[in-house]
Amino acid sequence: MKEKKTIIELTTTTIEEYRERRKRPLSLLADNVRSRHNIGSFFRTSDAFLVEEIILCGISATPPDNEIAKTALGAEESVKWRYADDSLEEVKRLKGKGKKICVLEQAHDSVMLREFMPEDGEDYVLVVGNEVEGVNQKIVNLADVIIEIPQNGIKHSLNVSVSAGIALWELSSKMK
Repeated sequence: MKEKKTIIELTTTTIEEYRERRKRPLSLLADNVRSRHNIGSFFRTSDAFLVEEIILCGISATPPDNEIAKTALGAEESVKWRYADDSLEEVKRLKGKGKKICVLEQAHDSVMLREFMPEDGEDYVLVVGNEVEGVNQKIVNLADVIIEIPQNGIKHSLNVSVSAGIALWELSSKMK
């Protein structure tokens, strides 16, 4: 018989143990993401893929928040996060520290997500943008690489939390 796993079988670690685990050299920066549900989804996805940190910028909501908690399901407690007022200034600061800025956006000269290969020994920041405007063009201009998810339907984009989930999965699966 095919049975789903129980919550007990799925629980592999405590919050404290998770926080001590080695994370991938990958952070997620939310550039003015409006929806608290999207922010909560970022936390849950980042927990699953051992993302080092989430950086919430501008109008992006921060925990504690009931709407974030509704989709994060506790991951807002396990994943390291911080707030930065200005996305552009934070990207400049991170780039100055040697982090590789990967913007998830549809742009000329972008690299398709499946084709992008992170380099060993590099730290990456995946920047995702506002649900309507996308990533600020000034941040796009600073990117080390612009990563694009191919679209084949009538709509030209995916929800930002879905896009972030796809990109985080693909990047984390390529990182050691």
